Amino acid sequence: MDFDVSSDWHVAAPYDFLRRLRREQPVFHSAHLGAYVLTRHADVRAAYGDPVRFSSRGSLAISPSLTAATREKLGEHGSFLSSFVANVDPPDHTRLRRSVSRAFTPRAVAALEHRFRALNEDLLDRIASRGEADFVRDIGHEPSVKLTARFIGVPEADEAHVQAHVKDWFQLFLSPQPPDRQLELAGSFLAYLDYVDRLVAARAREPRADFTSLMTGLIGRELSHREVVELISTILLGGNDTVPNQLGNSVLRLLREGVWPVPQDRLGRAVEECMRIDGASLGSFRYATTDVSLHGVTIPAGALVLLSADSAAHDEAVFAEPERFDLDRPNADAHMVFGYGIHFCVGAALGRLQLRTALEVLGRRLPGLRLVPGPISYRRSIVGRGLTELPVKW
Repeated sequence: MDFDVSSDWHVAAPYDFLRRLRREQPVFHSAHLGAYVLTRHADVRAAYGDPVRFSSRGSLAISPSLTAATREKLGEHGSFLSSFVANVDPPDHTRLRRSVSRAFTPRAVAALEHRFRALNEDLLDRIASRGEADFVRDIGHEPSVKLTARFIGVPEADEAHVQAHVKDWFQLFLSPQPPDRQLELAGSFLAYLDYVDRLVAARAREPRADFTSLMTGLIGRELSHREVVELISTILLGGNDTVPNQLGNSVLRLLREGVWPVPQDRLGRAVEECMRIDGASLGSFRYATTDVSLHGVTIPAGALVLLSADSAAHDEAVFAEPERFDLDRPNADAHMVFGYGIHFCVGAALGRLQLRTALEVLGRRLPGLRLVPGPISYRRSIVGRGLTELPVKW
């Protein structure tokens, strides 16, 4: 068996496979991924913390599954993430992260809580009387999409436009697609970059109180125009995709476990245990800069390496009974959904705040929330876990 990302089990139920790898082949070469895979918590954490031997440079630049025609269409933008903060090493990483961190101070993040809470309340004001919904389509995404748009400075009229392009972005780079669909998605992606580029230019002319204006003000001093475009493009991905996916995964888990609504004093614990057991991020890729010998296997210099945060979060050596959902698990936050080390997600505090706030508001407003019986399906992806739909009633 291999990491077949075209199969449903890869995202939905990989844990028997990962458990066997941790025990028998902790360093596994995946022919399907064209990469070595680290599966044990200690090894994944050590690799995240070792940017000298496990380089981020170029690790997100382009999906190896893209056809030559798609690469040609993308041109220079095939490596559009080449200067994104998660895709570079020091000293560029240090400079980029310092700039981005200005917008994610504790005070700035806390100020967003009131806005996010109001967005959730407004959504529920509009749909609570319906008594049923698809959580993914109707509930999970809108507040996060709107908060991210306001934070970045995307006009409300453009939110749906941006969300559609972000969905295409994800499919093109992080999910296997047939050749014709790749070309279609590549066109959407180029249009997305053009939109962000025009947004940056507009804020350069007329700055406002938003992230784009803050970053645009650093062009020529700390950042390049391309770096700002890439930062904005990828933060929009997190707010339009990753956080809503984690919320959907978490609600499904909590309803299945009969932990709904979550008690107010357990919200933080619930968020961490849900991220551990059903993380929206499955891991990150790195390149070995030198031969690395680990558990009797030599990873050759230049090889692509997947750091499986998903497997690490289910490692029996770190988490007792890892397949059991436990609100009292003392080390649930030892998961690596947000990465680890110098590449620990700069927006992690905001992501946690959004998840806690959404679960609190949803639990209070929809205490009778329950699943509609039926099959559960996930998007097929290399590095992300997200539901395609989640029918619920209340």
